[in-house]
Amino acid sequence: MTTQLIVTLAAIARPTFDVPLAQSVADTALAQIEQVGLTVVGSRNTLIMDADSAAQVQHELRNTQSDLLILLQASFADSSMAVALAEVAAARRIPVLLWAVPDERAGGRLRLNSLCGINLAGHALMLRGIAYNYLLTQADDPTALTKIATLARAGRALRTLQGATLGVVGAHPAGFDTCAYDADDLAQLFGVRVQPVALADTLAQAAAAGAAVRDRFVARVTELAPNVAELDQTAVRGTAGVYHALRTLADEAQLSGVAVRCWPEFFTELGCAACGAMSVLNEERCPASCEADVNGTLTSLLLQALAGAPAFITDLVSIEAASDSAVLWHCGLAPASMADPESTILGTIHSNRKLPLLFEFPLKPGRVTVARLHRTALGDGAEVRSLKSEVLTQDSGLKAQAAGYQLVIGGGEMVRAPKSFTGTSGVLRFDRPAMAVFDTIMRMGLEHHVSIVYGDYRAELRSVARLVGLPVVELTA
Repeated sequence: MTTQLIVTLAAIARPTFDVPLAQSVADTALAQIEQVGLTVVGSRNTLIMDADSAAQVQHELRNTQSDLLILLQASFADSSMAVALAEVAAARRIPVLLWAVPDERAGGRLRLNSLCGINLAGHALMLRGIAYNYLLTQADDPTALTKIATLARAGRALRTLQGATLGVVGAHPAGFDTCAYDADDLAQLFGVRVQPVALADTLAQAAAAGAAVRDRFVARVTELAPNVAELDQTAVRGTAGVYHALRTLADEAQLSGVAVRCWPEFFTELGCAACGAMSVLNEERCPASCEADVNGTLTSLLLQALAGAPAFITDLVSIEAASDSAVLWHCGLAPASMADPESTILGTIHSNRKLPLLFEFPLKPGRVTVARLHRTALGDGAEVRSLKSEVLTQDSGLKAQAAGYQLVIGGGEMVRAPKSFTGTSGVLRFDRPAMAVFDTIMRMGLEHHVSIVYGDYRAELRSVARLVGLPVVELTA
C-alpha cells in the first residue's frame, strides 16, 4: 500500500471496574496495532472515562483523517461515550469497530464486563442507524489485526471516493442502458461528483494536440510495445492526441477518473482509437471506462483505492461449462501491469474499426476480485425477488434499496492461458461454477461491464457496502 492506514483508537472504561487491567488491555491493543505498521491516533493508551475525554477524540475525528474508529471496550461503560464517538465517525463515513475482550472465568470478580459493554453499544448504534462491526478477542490476539486492516482499507477507500470528481465525456451509446447513471444518487451514496464534458470539446482538444506531446506519447508506448512503429502512424499519433486531451482534462479538473464515449466519434472524426490512451490512464491510476460508463468508473476507483493498484473495466464474453471458465475481455484498454509477464505486449488495431492504437495481451495469472455498482429497478418481479433472496446478504441498507443500488462482489483465479481473442482478455475460474455465475448475471439483469483488480478484497467490499447501506449480490459465495 502506498498510503499508511490511520486508525483512531478509543479505549473506553469505567472507574468502578478493574482500571489497571483495563489500562493493560488498552496498552496491549495499541502495541499490537502499531507493530503491524498502522498509524494510531485518538486516545491511544489513555482510558476514556468521562465526557471531556470523549470530546477530545470527537474533535480529532472531525478534524483529522481516519480510516477506522476502534471503540475498545477496555471495561464496561454505558453507551453514551460510544454513541458520541460513533456519530462523528458515521457522519464522515468512517467504519466503526466495537472490540470486547473476554473475562477469565476464575470464580472471582467480573473485572471488565467488556462483552456487555459492546452489547449495550451495539444496540444503541442500531437504534441510530449506525453500521458497526465487532470483535470478541483478547487484546493480543493477532487475528484481530486481520479485521482491523480490512475495515481500515474499506474506510480509506470510502475516504478516496468522498469528494472525488469523475468526468464523463459525451453520452453513452444508444441501447447501452447499462452505462446510465444518476449523479444525485452517486453524490448521496458516496459523495462523488460527476462532471459532464462535451464530447466535441475533447475531440477538438485531441485534434489540436501539438507535435511534441504526440512524440512523447508515441515514444512511451513504443517502449511498452515495440511493434507500435509498424502500425499506421497517423492513427497512432491520433491516439496520442486523445491521451493528451484526456490527461489534460483530468489534471485541470482534478478528476479521479473518466468515463468516455469511445465510439464511434473517435474513429470517425479523429481516425483513431481511444483505447490505447485509456489504457495508459488506467496504468496511471486514473480509471478510464469506455462507453461513458460512470458507474463502472466509480467501481474501478473503489477497487483501485482498496488494492493500491490499477483496476480494469471489462466485458464477460465467454462461458464454458466444460472447462468451468469464463473470459473477461475488452478491446485493448487494460493497464499494462496486468499483462502476463510471459507474453509480449503488442500494439494493435480495433477488431471492428480496424484502427490503432490498442494494446493486446493476455491477463496475468493470479487472484482477482470482481465488482460492479449495480443499478436496479424497484418493483421487481417474483422470480427476481426470489433470486435476490438467494444471493443478497442480510446487510441491506434501506437508503440504498430505496435508491435502487446493490454492490456485486465476486472472486476467482485468473489462469495462464493463450489469448482468447484480440485485445486484452483473461481466462477466469470463478469461485463458483461458471454457469451458475452466468445464471445469476442473467436472471438478475446485471450490467455487461464489471471491474476487476488483482488480489482478494471481497471482505473490504462487504464492509464498504455495509457502511454505505448497499445490499450485496454475491456472485461467487
